[in-house]
Amino acid sequence: MTKQKVAVLGPGSWGTALAQVLNDNGHEVRIWGNIPEQIDEINEKHMNTLYFKDIVLDEKIKAYKDLGQTLDGVDAILFVVPTKVTRLVTKQVAEILDHKVVVMHASKGLEPGTHERLSTILEEEIPADLRSDIVVVSGPSHAEETIVRDITLITAASKDLEAAKYVQAIFSNHYFRLYTNQDVIGVETAGALKNIIAVGAGALHGMGYGDNAKAAIITRGLAEITRLGVKMGANPLTYSGLSGVGDLIVTGTSVHSRNWRAGDALGRGEKLEDVECNMGMVIEGISTTKVAYELAQQLGVYMPITSAIYKAIYEGADIKESIFNMMSNELRSENEWQDNKK
Repeated sequence: MTKQKVAVLGPGSWGTALAQVLNDNGHEVRIWGNIPEQIDEINEKHMNTLYFKDIVLDEKIKAYKDLGQTLDGVDAILFVVPTKVTRLVTKQVAEILDHKVVVMHASKGLEPGTHERLSTILEEEIPADLRSDIVVVSGPSHAEETIVRDITLITAASKDLEAAKYVQAIFSNHYFRLYTNQDVIGVETAGALKNIIAVGAGALHGMGYGDNAKAAIITRGLAEITRLGVKMGANPLTYSGLSGVGDLIVTGTSVHSRNWRAGDALGRGEKLEDVECNMGMVIEGISTTKVAYELAQQLGVYMPITSAIYKAIYEGADIKESIFNMMSNELRSENEWQDNKK
């Protein structure tokens, strides 16, 4: 593939790691952010110490404070900003953009209030004549591992297979590999909802539960996020792939996961405000829990783990009591998709 110019909006840990992948593949990478000191550090010291203390970036990776300069003549735009500001940043892009580009996003969440997926926000705010069909870049990935070029396999999902193949081509190399998928709803909901289960898995660890409980929450958590995703129009098979069970394993079992760490702290009795303050990074699972709980109520979907986490976070319920209540719920069949076909 010929050299592409790619704007990466959001110099967080994942945005920085993805920028490095693109640079490794010979593309021109422009990182945009709104913290001047961070942008200066990337340009002058070739480091982003807010997220990676010892990583030195290639000096060809340039960072920008001005969004107009960032977008000038680019072939593609990758949004990697927190869910709650995605619409705001997208509006700013739409006001400046003057040519058609491939639009991608690599954030994981659902918009508070509207309950919308992030690709829907991008579709709503960027005129169709200025963009491709949206491509979702999602899957099991710790930025801390990708930045040191550890093997990582994720998904590029789009309604337009050619757009997904373009993203697959610009990112894939000997350590970073993408698979295409056309189930955008499945990939996006899996990426967003697994953060809730990761908070729950961390909470179980914080309370001293072992591997049996870990396996239980991952498998039953997968069942309930699949339940909600299918109700929203997803293919249930997507949840058995990289962006489903793959991402859930990574996020729900690792100390690299900020959602798992947040749950672990809550399980040990720390207050949510303190956890968020100490983390220093966005904990998407906290806000997504509220959105998913509201969606489940609206669509009539049974999500006991999500409900328990919601009540613990937003209603002050005792986590241990919530777990006891879950274990006392109505006894159910495991193979519900098979049962539903009868």
